[in-house]
Amino acid sequence: MNRDYTSPTSRLGKPMHDELVPSRYALKVGDIDVLVISDGVLHLPTNVLVATADPAARQAVIDQLMLPPEMLDWPLNVVVVRSGGRTILVDTGAGVNSNLPKAGQLTHRLEAAGIDLADLTDVVLTHLHMDHVGGLLVDGVKEQLRPDLRIHVAAAEVKFWAKPDFSLVSMPEGFPEVLESTAQKFLREYRTYLRTFDDRAEIAPGLVAQRTGGHTPGHCVVRLNSGGDRLTFAGDAVFQVGFDHPDVHNGFEHDPRLNRPAPRTSRRTSPTTRRKSCPCDRRSICSEQNWPIRHFTD
Repeated sequence: MNRDYTSPTSRLGKPMHDELVPSRYALKVGDIDVLVISDGVLHLPTNVLVATADPAARQAVIDQLMLPPEMLDWPLNVVVVRSGGRTILVDTGAGVNSNLPKAGQLTHRLEAAGIDLADLTDVVLTHLHMDHVGGLLVDGVKEQLRPDLRIHVAAAEVKFWAKPDFSLVSMPEGFPEVLESTAQKFLREYRTYLRTFDDRAEIAPGLVAQRTGGHTPGHCVVRLNSGGDRLTFAGDAVFQVGFDHPDVHNGFEHDPRLNRPAPRTSRRTSPTTRRKSCPCDRRSICSEQNWPIRHFTD
């Protein structure tokens, strides 16, 4: 796999209005071009990341992971993929949202990378939380999209947001209501664009969306496979804290029992456990929407 950390773009687009420090990087997965773009950060209480930890041990977990004591800037990324003549956007960022004021940079940063919204042939949504669909709800975005755009999402995700269940989450006050209203607004505005799938869908050559559930009932990951190289975009299926503390979950998990990454030891010694617990197989490099922009794990 060719990871290009210095070039601001892949062949996806020629740079136009650049930033002082480009918030993106390019890489190749076989013949597939990939561009990871930062949508900004989510400014959230640190306790949300370790919401299910025993209260007596919570501060010890925060200290061990060297997290800030009160508020955390949680990275938020989107991905642009070009394969088989198709240009696919994976997730769309937060959009304009008063709850997430440090995110919502998608349209500006696509433009900085020389990518027009009209270039997109497909969008894959790992799930319908507001920090993953909000970019499509920004004023003026829908009018710039091509009329034959295909938006791929798991059928279980669409069904869930018709009447969502927040009984197992530990979100900051006000978030459940905003998440529900944002998802339902997205479904109203984009229902005719949707291409739903049950468990698995091939979107383009070497690009497959696969449902995992857990974080939300219809959550999916995106797998790339070309020329012997593999890359998995894990969406919100796994978070950094889970590798050292697999029983600790963040407050946004709708079913935390299904979102449990394998501990570091079992990732080496038990392929079966790892397949059940982590969305990335042994031969795949793994990246996640809420990991730092240049962070991968083998």
